[in-house]
Amino acid sequence: MIAVEKALEQYGSPIYVRHEIVHNKYVVQTLEKKGAIFVDQTAEVPEGSIVMFSAHGVAPTVHAEAAERKLATIDATCPLVTKVHKEAVRYAKDDFDILLIGHEGHEEVIGTSGEAPDHITLVDGPDDVANVEVRDPDKVVWLSQTTLSVDETMETVDALKGKFPNLLSPPSDDICYATQNRQIAVKKLAEDAELVIVVGSKNSSNSIRMVEVALDAGAPASHLVDNAEEIDEAWLEGVSTVGLTSGASVPDVLVDGVIEWLAERGYGDVETVKTADESITFSLPKELRRDLRAEAAELSQK
Repeated sequence: MIAVEKALEQYGSPIYVRHEIVHNKYVVQTLEKKGAIFVDQTAEVPEGSIVMFSAHGVAPTVHAEAAERKLATIDATCPLVTKVHKEAVRYAKDDFDILLIGHEGHEEVIGTSGEAPDHITLVDGPDDVANVEVRDPDKVVWLSQTTLSVDETMETVDALKGKFPNLLSPPSDDICYATQNRQIAVKKLAEDAELVIVVGSKNSSNSIRMVEVALDAGAPASHLVDNAEEIDEAWLEGVSTVGLTSGASVPDVLVDGVIEWLAERGYGDVETVKTADESITFSLPKELRRDLRAEAAELSQK
């Protein structure tokens, strides 16, 4: 969100964004009001315009399409997704078969697969493992979409290792740290809460996983809502303790709105469940940093 806002301040509107910058309806609507235009395909961006690639990443073919249309590009791909892309390129160069654990059609999966299409096979959950074939079972590695459930991913990995005992793991965990932290926290919430509310959009993979994790961890009920207006008061019947969490890209204002809504209905005693400290911050896209520095240098010379 910040990257799009800074780009609008720096270059003015419109700024075209290929796919939603993050999967959150409130964020997208807020940015649209400020002058961002979200498109599904690069071909929808007028030649010579500025286009930003979303946090989910894009395939090399998309960069080529942008160059053909003479578009100025700002790459806002999440660094954790970029890491997976680099791993895919490296293992493909070493002629490994790459088993990408993820959900078919997800933008991140499409982007990663595009880095090495001849080497990557999508594995959409443990039930898909039986269909997987590789050229050499001694040269196979797994990677994953960064927004998956940790438990589901490892269940798929275990199934793959049962079929390919020499399966190689990536050098570090692919699951987004923010996703992991929230899943750990929601498991803790589920121990005591009779209802777990997850704030996030319906097209957010990590938010959907949070609901599943809450239910798997023992919560009697869990629901995904974009904001307080989507909460059904019937969910509160017989409930004394409500757990509240949010997807990785949800603005605090939406969570605060749910806290206020619950307080108005008798759930005013708030206890914070803390399972991790998040101190990692990511820089603005390099293209935007470059132009901001150039502008600052120009102003300092005047």
